[in-house]
Amino acid sequence: MSTLGAVATLRATETGHAERLTTVRHAHVDERPFVLVPLTLAGEACAPLAALCGTDPGRPTLLTVRQPRNRAERFRFVERLAALLLPHIEECRTSETEPYTVGRGADKEERRRSLRAPQLLVPGGESIAYVRLLGRLTRLRALEGPHAVDPSVPALGKWLTWFADRAEFPGSCLLQAMTRLLSAHWATGQSAAEDSHLAALLSWIDPPDRLTGAEAAREAEDPQRFPPAGPATDVVFDQTLYDLMSRYDEAGDDHGREAVGRQIDRELYGQMLPTWDLMWRGVDLLLRLPEGGHVAERWTYDRRLFTEFAAYLDDDGRPQARRDHAVGAARRLARLEEAMARYDAERAFDDPLVMAEYELTGEAFTGVVVARDEDRFLPGARPLWRPTITVRSDLPVRLTAGKEIKCPARAGQKAEIVEVAPEGDGSTVVVQLNGGFNRARKPPAPPGMLAEVGETVTYTSVDPKSMPFALPAEEDTPWTHGGPPRPYEPTDEDAEEIWE
Repeated sequence: MSTLGAVATLRATETGHAERLTTVRHAHVDERPFVLVPLTLAGEACAPLAALCGTDPGRPTLLTVRQPRNRAERFRFVERLAALLLPHIEECRTSETEPYTVGRGADKEERRRSLRAPQLLVPGGESIAYVRLLGRLTRLRALEGPHAVDPSVPALGKWLTWFADRAEFPGSCLLQAMTRLLSAHWATGQSAAEDSHLAALLSWIDPPDRLTGAEAAREAEDPQRFPPAGPATDVVFDQTLYDLMSRYDEAGDDHGREAVGRQIDRELYGQMLPTWDLMWRGVDLLLRLPEGGHVAERWTYDRRLFTEFAAYLDDDGRPQARRDHAVGAARRLARLEEAMARYDAERAFDDPLVMAEYELTGEAFTGVVVARDEDRFLPGARPLWRPTITVRSDLPVRLTAGKEIKCPARAGQKAEIVEVAPEGDGSTVVVQLNGGFNRARKPPAPPGMLAEVGETVTYTSVDPKSMPFALPAEEDTPWTHGGPPRPYEPTDEDAEEIWE
């Protein structure tokens, strides 16, 4: 936990109300997300029991498996889920497109991406793990043979695997857990484990008028009012379900079996409906927050990846491999590290409350401009225009001379620290500006490009545009590392994967 996060948690504990960790929303939240509340059979990690899903908060679709130990019923559940999610994906895929450019110079290429992409929201991190497992166990199913399935089953599995894969990348919003979204924007007075309880977390953030957040969270722990958000079920409910399923199996005819089946459906619906309502309450709370400056840019990247994966399925269609090969794993790790660094930097540039963390660690400083030299030139055969500003900070500045820095208010402007001098309890910093004047090469600077005396500015060594370390192309993998990886080809053994 960060320092400010710890302070916010202590304040929430003292006041009984959640504290904001951010000033803006750092995640894209679609006004029409596909919400999925799944339940699994107790004791079997991937045996689907039920799901409440859809894009309309007032009209959830109920999917149930009245006997999860029946393999055929499990796959009928997957077919019904595919019949809901795949048309939603197709609707986004066939939406309007926009052009974008990839590469530079001779390698420049014009492409098009969809203006819409599906966003899948689930209650918590355990539900994301369930999506990953369900995708893994359905994408490799065979369409022929003794255990043939409907074509929609592996098609859904490929998409679920892709959603789960993207959920690991910081900043990606294609698959998100509501508890993670809320915890990223609010601090409560309870532990991180307790924050994984969706009802308690929302009670801290948005309690009823008569209660504090802490009081409302205690009431939300009652499983009768707020059953577990899934995919695991409440142990008391498990006994009720066991009794109903036993009666379902022992029913003497189809009429009796159907009557018990409808009762199972009602019980499962009652278990999931409170979580369904909490999910949409969370969506509403998040949409009330102003959107951060880089959110749209990250969602644009998500839309591009969605378009590219849809094109891949159209052109190739092979499922994702069971395991990454060595080269793929190394490239994936590099992409994850790059995404993490970029996401952290973008959040800091969008949000002064996040930037304050970097000031505490000495990677940023804030101060008032006390002087500026607009007519400064560096001597040489061709004198370079390099104006400076002098910033007075009330706190000691730990960045040193020669460090390249950037200002969130003028993100396109390159700057460098020339001198840091202690002054009282703070520091005076001379900052040289190395560019970002709309191609002007001599004074005066274009309006707004040079900070005015008296203006409060923030500078940091964090840069969301820093270039990542480039790995060689897969075809250039040296023999010492196994050479270029071979394309994955599904085998019959893959399709024999069991539901565990």
